[in-house]
Amino acid sequence: MKIGIVNDLPMAVEALQRTLALKPLHQVIWVARNGAEAVEMCAKVTPDLVLMDLIMPVMDGVEATRRIMAQSPCAILIVTASVGANAARTFDAMGYGALDAVDTPALGIGNASESAAPLLVKIDAIRKLILDKNGYAGMARADNRTLPLSGERLVAIGASAGGPAALMTLLRSLPANFPAAIVVIQHVDEHFAAGMAEWLGQSSALPVRVAREGERPEPGVVLLAGTNDHLTLKAPDRLGYTSKPVDYAYRPSVDVFFQSACHFWHDTIVGILLTGMGRDGALGLKALRNHGHYTIAQDQASSAVYGMPKAAAFLDAAVDILPLEQIAPKLIHLFTRPSIYEERRHENAQNNRS
Repeated sequence: MKIGIVNDLPMAVEALQRTLALKPLHQVIWVARNGAEAVEMCAKVTPDLVLMDLIMPVMDGVEATRRIMAQSPCAILIVTASVGANAARTFDAMGYGALDAVDTPALGIGNASESAAPLLVKIDAIRKLILDKNGYAGMARADNRTLPLSGERLVAIGASAGGPAALMTLLRSLPANFPAAIVVIQHVDEHFAAGMAEWLGQSSALPVRVAREGERPEPGVVLLAGTNDHLTLKAPDRLGYTSKPVDYAYRPSVDVFFQSACHFWHDTIVGILLTGMGRDGALGLKALRNHGHYTIAQDQASSAVYGMPKAAAFLDAAVDILPLEQIAPKLIHLFTRPSIYEERRHENAQNNRS
């Protein structure tokens, strides 16, 4: 891959260059000393991947990520001295479209290959996710139906690049008494899942936490996939993790969860596919729709990366294709108003009494 490095520290740049040299297929095409330079360089020569530091003079990595994704979008991996110490900024950058985050490899400490491995693994995963940017966009559309108020209700959400910010926007617009269980599959390393749940919970009226093995989805609770294994429904009322499929670029996988929901959840499901690079979730969303469930894909204009919802639109997997800001109101409409059937049943009951 053609790679751009954004870092103001010569020692960090050298560590990154040495790491990339271990894989001859990777080529560093430019080095920027701050975010402003990175924005300019991306506009002139857009790389396949940017390795973005967070803390820099002139313009930090969060703002640089925002501008790059708006002006010359490409894959961005946050590579900084300590991801854990900069969790809030990391999630902000991921909200603007950064795919993942990893600590900068240590130069001259221990085995060079071991130090380089975490970064190289991330780069290899991103390489597998990069797709042709051309393709079907789909037409925005909305359906006016409502769903039954009875039975167990589940909202299954998948997201990747740009997902943290999209999830924050969606969840903070839902009321504290939202009557459906919510399960979120966000492409994020397991080391960041707990921090992301806490970050999302700070702006949501709903409790947000990492899903535990054997946990039951509950109305009004948001459960986030919390490991690099796949979160699934293992029974009609129990979540769990599985390593299979093993050879799968997306971990945790949206498709795996959506398919398990089709199999085990016997009542109402609303499947939602948000911004993200790749195709994960498109086939699962199509399966949900084929099983008669309600499905929503985020539209192109509001997506930080229009890959996953684009793939869903191509498959005609979405009943609705909506701007991000309309998805929460749609969920409230679906779950808090009686369906036409129930309205008519109520009218008939009233007529029978009179």
